[in-house]
Amino acid sequence: MPILDFLLERDFIELNQLLKLTGLCDSGGAGKQLVASGAVRVDGVVETRKTAKIHAGQRVQVGASEIRVRAH
Repeated sequence: MPILDFLLERDFIELNQLLKLTGLCDSGGAGKQLVASGAVRVDGVVETRKTAKIHAGQRVQVGASEIRVRAH
């Protein structure tokens, strides 16, 4: 499983933007579609809120990829 580390520079990032910035989708709109499809898990639970606030310490999984969100 590819693991991506994302360095969070503020309090949170919206889920669709995280997917875009890590390269798991091409745009924020594509990120929203990916989330709406039920293909994204946050801390092991399916997340369907497209703009869910993701904080440092959380893990986001899309298919075989995992994003570890770290504090700056």
